[in-house]
Amino acid sequence: MASSSLTPTPFTDDQVLAARRQFADRNPASRRHYDDARRHLPGGHTRTVLTHPPFPLTFVAGEGATLTDADGHLYLDFLGDYTAGLFGHSERRVLDPVIAALGHNVSVGGIHPAEAQLAGLMCERFGIDRVRFTNSGTEANLLAITTALQATGRPTVMAFHGGYHGGVLYFATGAAPWNAPYDFVLAPYNDAASTVALIEEHGPNLAAVIVEPMLGSGGCVPADPGFLATTFAAARAGGAVCIADEVMTSRHGRQGLVRLMGAEADITTFGKYIGGGFSFGAFGGRADLLDQFDTSPEAGRAQAGQRVIAHAGTFNNNVATMTAGCAVLGQVFTAEVAEAHTARGDELRSAVAAVLARHPLPVSVSGYGSMMALHALPAPPATVADLAGRDNELQELLFLGLLSRGIYTAARGMVNLGLAHTDDQLAALLDALDDTLTDLASA
Repeated sequence: MASSSLTPTPFTDDQVLAARRQFADRNPASRRHYDDARRHLPGGHTRTVLTHPPFPLTFVAGEGATLTDADGHLYLDFLGDYTAGLFGHSERRVLDPVIAALGHNVSVGGIHPAEAQLAGLMCERFGIDRVRFTNSGTEANLLAITTALQATGRPTVMAFHGGYHGGVLYFATGAAPWNAPYDFVLAPYNDAASTVALIEEHGPNLAAVIVEPMLGSGGCVPADPGFLATTFAAARAGGAVCIADEVMTSRHGRQGLVRLMGAEADITTFGKYIGGGFSFGAFGGRADLLDQFDTSPEAGRAQAGQRVIAHAGTFNNNVATMTAGCAVLGQVFTAEVAEAHTARGDELRSAVAAVLARHPLPVSVSGYGSMMALHALPAPPATVADLAGRDNELQELLFLGLLSRGIYTAARGMVNLGLAHTDDQLAALLDALDDTLTDLASA
């Protein structure tokens, strides 16, 4: 947490504009690339989260925990592609098996061995009965919701304010108008009493509750374990399916963050790092729910008049991702490595908090394990409502200050620890943060 002797922040739009001009002056090649890209790409790219004025950086190379931009600047990558880049850049233990596999098959209109191998690794690792693969976390969450809707025959899905479950499942400021057209009801995150009341109110129509055990894009705000357990118990009592979105947080501990918090979902969704840098998503859970996708003659579900869900997708079992996933879970990020990495992340977050406490500015850190976020707030947020009080000018000056010192994070404050980060690089992050806060406090 930040120091208790906080001083008002005198930061202004003019200071932010000056910092942006310095950024632009330092990165002319990224500017040229951005201007050219906007001729064909709305906004200059296809990931809204990368939008940042005056323009985002263009990266041309990466190695280990470093990135090189179009202007030749070297950065320590503490974003890790929003948790997908857990292993750093060009991890040979992942890439070499993929390259070898692609020498035999590239795009297979059928089954190949790595698909079942990865499924076995995931079921064993995460304690699930069955799993199906998709191409993204967005697809995984859409299919998980579909599974619940079909299993229950009910129309309504509960999500939470501040949640993000994919590009068409966006709840940062309420249900976005471009969301998939499900019948959503929104509950307040980390408010067990209000959530239970809503579950009871909508109970007869409620098919599923979908929740992140820690809000990812919502600011790395962990769920209170009691909130998670109470929500799942109330949902199950009403006949709804409990969906845990662990697209980001399955990296924590041996079996993901929900298990660490003492809860258990009916369906869990996965993505990000498991693909080793390739597009990946998955959803898995109880056999009775997932077996709705069993269209094989042996299952006989269609003949018996049972619910059957068709789920096609050309690249669901693509050779590159399946092979990469086998290397990730089988060799690179075993349960033991994941457990140690979570502990290392907790240590880093404590060290970040210690740096913040030495300065008078209202900056705090939230998170769990190897995921965290810096907030221009005097104390870490416990709810989404707390985020509304952030000092937006200070938040951006902090991001730009770290960037000018060779530390790449998210503009919104997200910081992720990767396997490739050395102790010296962690020290460099802490030094850069200390230096940035010193400069800002004297501004």
